[in-house]
Amino acid sequence: MKGNYLGEFEELVMLTCAYLKDEAYGINIVEEIKSKLDRSVRLSAVHMTLYRLEDKKLVESHMGGSTTQRGGRRKRIFRITSAGMEMLKTTQRGRISLWNQVPELKLN
Repeated sequence: MKGNYLGEFEELVMLTCAYLKDEAYGINIVEEIKSKLDRSVRLSAVHMTLYRLEDKKLVESHMGGSTTQRGGRRKRIFRITSAGMEMLKTTQRGRISLWNQVPELKLN
């Protein structure tokens, strides 16, 4: 995020966190973006984005419980903060405003 707006990938990661709720951790976010948007995403890019968003107080994280599937390792779960949700809403309003300015497209 530069200034007071979200980059496109930051927005995707935050939106995915918002609807995954308690299942919002690295690999789940990657898989959701891949499946919903048919977009190739690297786990490292998602992690870097999440940590940057956390530094900016737009998301927060906590350690989940360990699982046998992960060899006893714990997952870092991310959630949107109030400031993050407000940033998403502001971004949405801006995009809608721009879309509303686009004239109806007529295809021949």
